[in-house]
Amino acid sequence: MQENNLTVVTEFYLLGFQSSQLSRSFLFCLLLLFFCGTICGNFLIIILVYTNKNLHTPMYFFISHLSISDILLTTDIVPNMLYIILNNGGTITFIGCVIQFYFFCVSETLQCLLLAVMSYDRYVAICNPLRYASIMTWNHCVKLAIMCWLVGFTIILSDIISVTKLKSCGPNVIDHFFCDLVPLLTMSCSDTFIAQLKIYLLTFPVAIIPSIIIITSYVNIVSTILRIPSSTGRQKAFSTCSSHLIVVSIFYLSLLSVYVFPKRGETLNIGQTLTISKILSLLYTVFTPFINPIIYSLRNKDIKRALKETIWKYYFSNFP
Repeated sequence: MQENNLTVVTEFYLLGFQSSQLSRSFLFCLLLLFFCGTICGNFLIIILVYTNKNLHTPMYFFISHLSISDILLTTDIVPNMLYIILNNGGTITFIGCVIQFYFFCVSETLQCLLLAVMSYDRYVAICNPLRYASIMTWNHCVKLAIMCWLVGFTIILSDIISVTKLKSCGPNVIDHFFCDLVPLLTMSCSDTFIAQLKIYLLTFPVAIIPSIIIITSYVNIVSTILRIPSSTGRQKAFSTCSSHLIVVSIFYLSLLSVYVFPKRGETLNIGQTLTISKILSLLYTVFTPFINPIIYSLRNKDIKRALKETIWKYYFSNFP
C-alpha cells in the first residue's frame, strides 16, 4: 500500500505565471514575439553561414552550432510555456517532464561547451595568428563540434536516469513554467542523495572545465591585446572577440542570477522567491537565445555583408 502511494503521481501541474487575464495575454504576446524572433534569427544565422563562402571559417562554423543549440532550447521550453500561460496552468506527464528536463540540460551543456570551444578559437586567432590555419583545420573543427554534441547528449543521461528512478508521492503542483531539477527533487519521496551527488559530479565537466577554458583564454587574449603597440591594432583585435565575450557574459550572468543570487534573498517569502526565480529563468530560456543572433549580426560586419549579398542575390537580381 505504501509502495502504491509512492508511485501515485504520474503527472504534474505547472502553474506558470498566475496573474490576471490581461497580464497573461500581454506576456503571451511578448513571449510569442520573442519565440518567433529567436527561431527566425537563429535560422538566418545558420543559413547565412552554410550558404556564404566568406563565412566558412571556424568562428562562424561554431556560431552556427550555437544557433542550433539556441533553437533546441527555445523549442523545448517556450511552446509549452505559451500553452501554460494561455490556460493559466497546464499538466505534463512525468515522462514528458523528464524529457523536457533532459533536452533543457542538453542545450545548456552544449552552450557551455560551444562557448568554451569558441573562446579557444579566439585565443588561437589572437595569440597564435601565424599557426591559426594549421591548428583550426576543418577536420579539427568538425571533431570539436561532434565532441560537444556527443558529450551534451550522453553525459546528462546518468542524471536523467537517476531522476526517472525517483518516486513522487507528494503534491503534483510545480510552481514554475517548465520542469527544472529542483522541483523534481523537492517533490520526491525517494532518497535524492545519489541524484544530487551525480549533479555535483556533472557540474565539473559541463560547467567548471568550460569556465576555466573561457577564463584562461580571455586572460591570455587580453594580455596579448594589451601588448599590441598601436591603438588601431588593439581595437581590431578586440573586435574579433567582443561579440563572443558579450554572449558569454549574458549566458553566465543569467544562470548565476537564477541559481546563485536568489539564494541570498532569504528575507523574501517563498512566493516572492519563486516569482523572482521564474522571471530570472526567462533570461536564459527566452532572452539569451533571442539576443545571441542579434549580437552576432548587428556587431559583425561579415554577417551583415553576407545578409546584404544574399538579399541581393535571391531577390533584387530577379528584377530587370
